[in-house]
Amino acid sequence: MNCAWQAFLNLLPHWMRQEVDLFGKETLQELHMRIGMQPEMRLNAGVQRLNRYISKEDVSFVINAASEYSPWAAKTLAKGYLTAQGGHRIGVCGIATVADGVMRGITQPVSLCLRVARNIEGISPKATDVTDSILIIGPPGSGKTTLLRDLIRTKSNAERGNISVVDEREELFPLYKGQACFSPGEHTDILSGCSKAEGIDAMLRSMNPRWIAVDEITEKSDCEALLRAGWCGVNLMATAHAGSLQDYLTRPIYKPLVECKLFTTILVLQRDKSWKKERLYI
Repeated sequence: MNCAWQAFLNLLPHWMRQEVDLFGKETLQELHMRIGMQPEMRLNAGVQRLNRYISKEDVSFVINAASEYSPWAAKTLAKGYLTAQGGHRIGVCGIATVADGVMRGITQPVSLCLRVARNIEGISPKATDVTDSILIIGPPGSGKTTLLRDLIRTKSNAERGNISVVDEREELFPLYKGQACFSPGEHTDILSGCSKAEGIDAMLRSMNPRWIAVDEITEKSDCEALLRAGWCGVNLMATAHAGSLQDYLTRPIYKPLVECKLFTTILVLQRDKSWKKERLYI
């Protein structure tokens, strides 16, 4: 497992670093900071709270440490998040400014969710022999993004065909000052920050991909873009929220994908991070 742990600690107010390091170095998934409440560490084995209350100054410290006052960070903050050194991601909630129906920024942050970026390699070999489109499904927190990231990297190193990644929210291969925090593989091209629908169409036009990969199918436009790519003969890798194979097959948002038989290999993740391979339409 690869994790820039010291970079994560550097994001935190000094008073909490030692305790977070003690309890969370190996198992911390998320750290929630809400003004007027105790910090809440979500660990693999449960929840641990620190015995002090979060202030406005604590929240400001984290945002300033994560953004380094950069203009690019301000743009992503308008979408409700920041990506910090090491790929760690900070979700921000508070009072938003809106113009023309679009959120432009958050002027009064009141709560943060700091997600630890842990890069786990070597968890996908059993799926790398698959030559058709692959969908990874599982409940929140089951490791879909981590498995997809390793699958992309492993396939990229093993195959000569190009893999195009549309990383809308910079969670697969987060960028820090223009550099990917995790290795994407030798034949991988990454387009970050745009919608999946726009990114998929752009990759089809410009990058000659053998595979296109996206994280979290959530909208009708995502499905439509994936179908267009599939009809062009491109294989796909993607993730979707579903608690089981039956759940995926019956959810309305995924109906076009099911009806067109777009994904024939399904990797079903469990909450304990294990997964099994299912084959459809054989």
